[in-house]
Amino acid sequence: MQRQRFGADGWVAIERHGFVAELIMDRPKAMNAVSTAMADSLAQACAELAADRSVRAVVLSSTHERAFCVGADLKERNSFSDADLMRQRPHTRAAYTGVLELPMPTIAAVHGFALGGGFELALACDLIVADGTALVGLPEVSVGVIPGGGGTQLLPRRVGAARAAELVFTARRVPAPEAVELGLVDQLAADGQDRAEALELAARIARNSPVGLRAAKRAMRLGHGLDLRAGLEVEDGAWRSVAFSGDRAEGVAAFNEKRDPEWPGE
Repeated sequence: MQRQRFGADGWVAIERHGFVAELIMDRPKAMNAVSTAMADSLAQACAELAADRSVRAVVLSSTHERAFCVGADLKERNSFSDADLMRQRPHTRAAYTGVLELPMPTIAAVHGFALGGGFELALACDLIVADGTALVGLPEVSVGVIPGGGGTQLLPRRVGAARAAELVFTARRVPAPEAVELGLVDQLAADGQDRAEALELAARIARNSPVGLRAAKRAMRLGHGLDLRAGLEVEDGAWRSVAFSGDRAEGVAAFNEKRDPEWPGE
């Protein structure tokens, strides 16, 4: 299957599986450490996916057998001046925001190390599937910084404020079984099967209306943290955006005709 590669080094690629797109991190010599170039490639690939109306779900995966992503490229940063670090910041933010703001459902397929910025990439997805080798965590305070790829905001939303504080303040690494128990990971796969299970889950999601999927994600993301009344207004706006769509008409017709829908995607 042909891969579309991004960036001069080709460290990020997109592979199509029908209505599912796989966003692949492929910087094996550095365990997918996020350098400036890697960040730019991720941002470019996400922009491509966000504009593609044919994509109904995305799986974020890694080609490295022992790592999803080990976070920031500290070897690169070791050579930075303060000015260099500030110049890099918009590049890394664009990468993490690119994943977070993908309009369709996203699933991270995690194995091995998913630490710091690597785990933040997974947290930016809607769902996380991990195998038994996964080791996740946000250890940034142990090297004098803080999670800066969304971790301080996404982790409390996933596991609650106190649990997130414990994990961030201790900088501890969490093995897969405990990660599932704590809600850091949503689904535990057999070793080596995280990608396969994530793709299978994405395929199940992709059978549904692309208009409905995007609207449902938008309603949940925008409504989270609002009071109930405000959240219901967000939901109503999302409902209105799909109520008169071609997908809604096709879904009702297919149900009544007892057949699989052929979504127009509009």
